[in-house]
Amino acid sequence: MKNQGSAKEPKNYSDWPLERVTDPEMRRKKRDLLAEPVHQVDLTKAKNIAELLDQYANASIQARNLGLAAKVFGRMLTDEERPTILLGLAGPLIAAGLRKVIRDLIHYNLVDVVVSTGAILYQDYYAARGGIHSMGNPEADDVLLRDLLIDRIYDTYVDEEKFQEFDTSIARFADTLEPRNYSSREFILRLSETIQDDNSILVTARKKGIPIFCPAINDSSIGIGLTEHYYVAKKLGRPRIAIDSIRDNYELTQIVVKSKRTSAIYVAGGVPKNYINDSVVMGYIFGCDTGGHKYAIQVTTDVPHWGGLSGSTLSEARSWGKVNKKANFAMAFVEPSVSLPLLTSYALQKKLYKNRSRIRLTWKGDVLEKLETVGAALRGRPNTKSLQGAPT
Repeated sequence: MKNQGSAKEPKNYSDWPLERVTDPEMRRKKRDLLAEPVHQVDLTKAKNIAELLDQYANASIQARNLGLAAKVFGRMLTDEERPTILLGLAGPLIAAGLRKVIRDLIHYNLVDVVVSTGAILYQDYYAARGGIHSMGNPEADDVLLRDLLIDRIYDTYVDEEKFQEFDTSIARFADTLEPRNYSSREFILRLSETIQDDNSILVTARKKGIPIFCPAINDSSIGIGLTEHYYVAKKLGRPRIAIDSIRDNYELTQIVVKSKRTSAIYVAGGVPKNYINDSVVMGYIFGCDTGGHKYAIQVTTDVPHWGGLSGSTLSEARSWGKVNKKANFAMAFVEPSVSLPLLTSYALQKKLYKNRSRIRLTWKGDVLEKLETVGAALRGRPNTKSLQGAPT
């Protein structure tokens, strides 16, 4: 039965009432919001990855975010203040095939400090010693793999026999060191001297003078090797080395407070992300408020709504003072095995490293005596930033 109270139905399309914005101020706001169209990606006009990412910045969804991250990366590399760039690495990056990508970030002066999980550094060491990362299957028979002493990292295989051999080699290396406390930076630097591989992250960082910190070094095969060293030394009643994680805090914070400005690149998240951020917060110990990172970018697959650090937004970090209130930042929710090579290619193809000076650190034990920028843009000119309470 027809509803007798219903409005009169229109007889044709033109009779339908249309919503209109009539207020002049609201129409102006609408016009402003619709002023910039999404640009359709035109692959015929992208001669390389850098040009593709430039187009991405005017596209949408995560393509836009990745394109914006590339532009922020470019700004941090060309900023006249020459911010110290801290690179945080987490996730199965070497298993994913990114070993040389990370090495190139260091070699081409695109980053100044590395903070990494132990697994990434160990797998670099594993590769430098001749270990192989093999193509695997995510649906493999894991019971069979265990019987064969093959470890699976999603779709990548590594040799457990080699892992055990190299764990023990780290223990034996630790036996040769003077028994005392070491920061992870100092220990990793010394460990890098035992390998020679031009494609190694550890070796390249040593040659370029780039410090590598590993705040959770115990949680890795390096930590397993050090535990073996500890066990044998204790059993034989001889002194042993120890990794002093608080010394790590002390050393990295000195780099942050002695830098004119800082910027951060977070790959995935985890401990390295928080560690880099906390070094900014700890500036107060030296009587210094750095103001937070001037630039920051992150690529991750985690998401903000679980409340965890890896997915927390860079905007959220501003509330802690970790990222500057006026910082230039971008965050792309794109898996790092895809996103990190694209961002690195962007910087390499645009040659953003060409006029960037290098950082040079002078350590005396755990004290950073001098932080200098030398090379193209600031040849030989030291960073003379004055710091109340900074170590001398």
